[in-house]
Amino acid sequence: MAGDQLTVLNALDVAKTQLYHFTAIVIAGMGFFTDAYDLFCISLVTKLLGRIYYHVDGAKKPGTLPPNVSAAVNGVALCGTLAGQLFFGWLGDKLGRKKVYGITLILMVISSIASGLSFGKSAKGVIATLCFFRFWLGFGIGGDYPLSATIMSEYANKKTRGAFIAAVFAMQGFGILSGGIVALIVSSAFDHQFKAPPYSVDPVGSTAPEADYVWRIVLMVGALPAALTYYWRMRMPETAPAADMSKVLQVELEAEEDKVAKLSQRDSNSFGLFSREFLKRHGLHLFGTTSTWFLLDIAFYSQNLFQKDIFSAIGWIPPAATMNAIHEVYKIARAQTLIALCSTVPGYWFTVAFIDYMGRFAIQMMGFFFMTVFMFALAIPYHHWTLKPNRIGFVIIYSLTFFFANFGPNATTFVVPAEIFPARLRSTCHGISAAAGKAGAIVGAFGFLYAAQSKDPTKRDAGYPAGIGVKNSLIMLGVVNFVGMICTLCVPESKGRSLEELSRENEENGETDQTANATGRTVPV
Repeated sequence: MAGDQLTVLNALDVAKTQLYHFTAIVIAGMGFFTDAYDLFCISLVTKLLGRIYYHVDGAKKPGTLPPNVSAAVNGVALCGTLAGQLFFGWLGDKLGRKKVYGITLILMVISSIASGLSFGKSAKGVIATLCFFRFWLGFGIGGDYPLSATIMSEYANKKTRGAFIAAVFAMQGFGILSGGIVALIVSSAFDHQFKAPPYSVDPVGSTAPEADYVWRIVLMVGALPAALTYYWRMRMPETAPAADMSKVLQVELEAEEDKVAKLSQRDSNSFGLFSREFLKRHGLHLFGTTSTWFLLDIAFYSQNLFQKDIFSAIGWIPPAATMNAIHEVYKIARAQTLIALCSTVPGYWFTVAFIDYMGRFAIQMMGFFFMTVFMFALAIPYHHWTLKPNRIGFVIIYSLTFFFANFGPNATTFVVPAEIFPARLRSTCHGISAAAGKAGAIVGAFGFLYAAQSKDPTKRDAGYPAGIGVKNSLIMLGVVNFVGMICTLCVPESKGRSLEELSRENEENGETDQTANATGRTVPV
């Protein structure tokens, strides 16, 4: 059977690391940079939106977004992302990765700009328009997940494949960091230029009219990196055809269409996603990748989107009434940038450095374990952390949960689905896994918003029902992370194995052809 293997695909597994690998990381990674910027920058400006559009005359506290509006603004892009992951994951397997890749970028550029240009005569009109465009922004972002991961896994050799896919995902850290930096620069410039008194001194005057430009600029900047990478992304070769990959590898390869046809027609390689054969071979794996990504994103997104609320609760960000609207954006951005710089970004790159040595399973299990430990360490003595002398300790432990999320399951849940499924279903299965993650993100975004509300009416945001409080919410997230550890047992180790060995595409009549597995890949169909 070894003679049936495609030379080009074997060449990929034994190829040395070349310039095209790093070009692919940067091009695919810039998509993720944009994804993270666009998804998380909204958390920097939601309090500003509340002050501008939901101000109540005579209120002791600045205006805040009503519960349903806050949930929609934070969560609508995640709903779009979920739909995009399923749709573009399927389309990537049908039309080819490259064709679909450009569509996602164009959608992201247009929607980012349109989000910043949200219009309306009333507050409801502006927010409704914003939510509409944020949904389509999320839809484009959703396409980036399965396509970037699949393309990178099919470019890389088996020794460094984990690091390359993780490096693409690690650009998400720089996206989160850049969102904070852009918000810092814009809010600082506007605060300096248009001075306003704190809310407690002048409730109306504390929100300068120019503050309306701040959130629009922050959202629209997300279009820049996507637009800049469009040209290079369109020049990336398709990963499946042998002719295109021979250009990438810079080696001469004879046309192998006959072999492609033979491999495609094998009965053992023709089963579909909903077949009994797929369930037997990959059912447990798909459960493992979807469940772990779902559980991880409940914790990860609730932490990311609502860290400003947690920091306010422990007093790290001053009370809103003591600041003007633009200065509040600056304080929130400063806190989130510090967390990103000290824990989020390093966590991603630790994964890149160690994933092909430690393996995916060990990193994921370790990450879930430490996230569980640190969540309980924050939650159980919660009152202790709210006292002023202990706030720095809280921030350090909270940062460590981010570090081990990224040097842990946040990276590995992205890497593994791009490796373990058959080529013709790889993009679809990655899309399904990622969509399960976004379902978890939606649970985290909507659930934490309500759950974290205090039982004490004086400490609760206007319009919200009583929740279980931040302490109990953190305990719940600790339990979620513990269940993630258990579900990780269903995920196979893919370190150092070829894509075909992992997906068992060279098996015929239930038996594995050892020679074939050792020498090459089957073609992505």
